[in-house]
Amino acid sequence: MRLFPKDRDLSQPPDQVELEVRACDFQLTAEEATFRLDTFLSHHLSWRSRTSIQKLIQDGFVSIDPSTPANPRGAGTLAVERRPGRKLSHGSQVVIEIPEELRLRPPHPSPEHVEIVYEDEQVIAVDKPPGVTVHPAGRHLTDTLIQRLHGLFRERYGDTRRFVKLCHRLDRETSGLLLCGKDAESHRDIMAQFENRKVEKEYLAIVWGSPDSDGGKIDFPIGSARASRVRLKMACLSDGMPSRTDWRVIERLSDCTLVACRPFTGRQHQIRVHMEAIGHPLVGDKLYGLSDDAFLASANGELSKQAAAKLGMPRQALHNHLLVVTHPHDGRRLEMSCPIAPDMNEFLKSRRAL
Repeated sequence: MRLFPKDRDLSQPPDQVELEVRACDFQLTAEEATFRLDTFLSHHLSWRSRTSIQKLIQDGFVSIDPSTPANPRGAGTLAVERRPGRKLSHGSQVVIEIPEELRLRPPHPSPEHVEIVYEDEQVIAVDKPPGVTVHPAGRHLTDTLIQRLHGLFRERYGDTRRFVKLCHRLDRETSGLLLCGKDAESHRDIMAQFENRKVEKEYLAIVWGSPDSDGGKIDFPIGSARASRVRLKMACLSDGMPSRTDWRVIERLSDCTLVACRPFTGRQHQIRVHMEAIGHPLVGDKLYGLSDDAFLASANGELSKQAAAKLGMPRQALHNHLLVVTHPHDGRRLEMSCPIAPDMNEFLKSRRAL
């Protein structure tokens, strides 16, 4: 369920939460779904106490548009509701205005830290640093890349009317090229190119060991790693989804190798899974280079010094350095590239010195 207004200005803290009463959220039928207002809000705003939610209601920060037989999703008009015990049925709309003092104040979105690789009237490509989440989610709600872009556009134009949306995503630890559309039509066009596998992508990766050949094709199917205790982990499985990654050696070092990888499919963690499957996991990859126990310890901030030393780098050594798309406005071939990330470059220098 979306909590915040669609297309809000991500350079500013959210000022309201939007909710709809949905029976499926409670494993009920529409006829069974009737809730007190404070109970409904406590379910969705689990980080706030029941008492604080009741105070928000009583202080006039909550408005509702109740569903009725004539208007099963409300009449389109919100009215302040100060009664915590007000009954809501399936389809009712609820909006909470967040008081100024309770708004999440992200740090300045650092528009000066947006490194632009390419920009025209339709698209903008940036070099995403490692460790930066592309979009607010989970525990990473502030200073994301899209928030930095919104801050940049607010600084440029003084308002939020300029459209900018991500056309694809990168893992938080992965660095490199990220492409955004600057208008709805361009965004849809490039999204379709990604979905239809018409975008050329090449990543630079540092893997442990030295492959036997100078390149090859990995076409192992990929699916969820059912035997793993980590839900997001993937694996090469005979009944997985068809997947293909081409790779070639760029430089061999004493205990690791710099490779270029071209994924022809877009499976979750594809390059990481495929390189681990041929015996060469990525340097710094906690999920595919360590045991499940070590990964879970890392997720809790309890990674041992021995495991950290085994990783070599604090993040997976993966960098999206090349993107080729068809320009959404004039149809020309648009090729964008950016050099390997500084931390990966420093790791390579340290290995060359061995």
